[in-house]
Amino acid sequence: MTAHGTLDAAIARMTAIISESRHVVALVGAGLSAESGIPTYRGSGGVWTKFGEPTIDGWELFQEDPAAWWEAALNPEAQLTDFARAVEGAEPNAGHIAMAALEAEGKLAHVITQNIDGLHRRAGTTQLTEIHGNRSFVRCMNCGERSLLAQIKIRQLPPLCEACGGVLKNDTVMFGEPIPEPALRECYRQAALADAFLVIGTSAVVYPAADFPVMAKRRGVPLIEINPEETALTGIADVVARATAGEVLPALVERLRT
Repeated sequence: MTAHGTLDAAIARMTAIISESRHVVALVGAGLSAESGIPTYRGSGGVWTKFGEPTIDGWELFQEDPAAWWEAALNPEAQLTDFARAVEGAEPNAGHIAMAALEAEGKLAHVITQNIDGLHRRAGTTQLTEIHGNRSFVRCMNCGERSLLAQIKIRQLPPLCEACGGVLKNDTVMFGEPIPEPALRECYRQAALADAFLVIGTSAVVYPAADFPVMAKRRGVPLIEINPEETALTGIADVVARATAGEVLPALVERLRT
């Protein structure tokens, strides 16, 4: 069942909305990656729900001593967290693959993901803003250039950007760190362009990401929520599928093809 009728009826309504739209945007949260075995942060069984939120001074500590941060991060004896182990072993799931298919078939214009695991890229999505970064990348603090961590040559700590000499940090946005301006600007642009908005697997409590679908809704844009749990956006959604993305999105792809 869904908040607005049966799951089949919800998928039928989504199909109609997306068929009539030209610029569909999706905001994706940790719930999608949970289907690949990566723990969520919030919600039932979330890492922060169990163990509490991490300290909020990560960005401050990096700024104080980038070399020390990199030394700890590159320590081969450091133990991986359960979250890091899960990310390393994860594969794109049916939801990721369906979203890539929607893009390839011209039904999904852009994905804004809050996830740092890179699974959208691996599934084939190309029109993508990783608003919280990607754990497989590094980013220059001076020019903003992003590069794959595995491809950079670390000759010193902290490593420096080959283009401009700026300090590199992991691309993942730390607590207290501003979201990179190019990513934030693109998200606001997509929210302004959207004529239908999908909200998938997110609790919709982290800002500014949670504001993008609200901005679209204020313009009268249809809002579609896909989530097994109720969220802060459920009450304003036009269609609610109370199920996982892996259940809903492949069915939506098939409906759109008929």
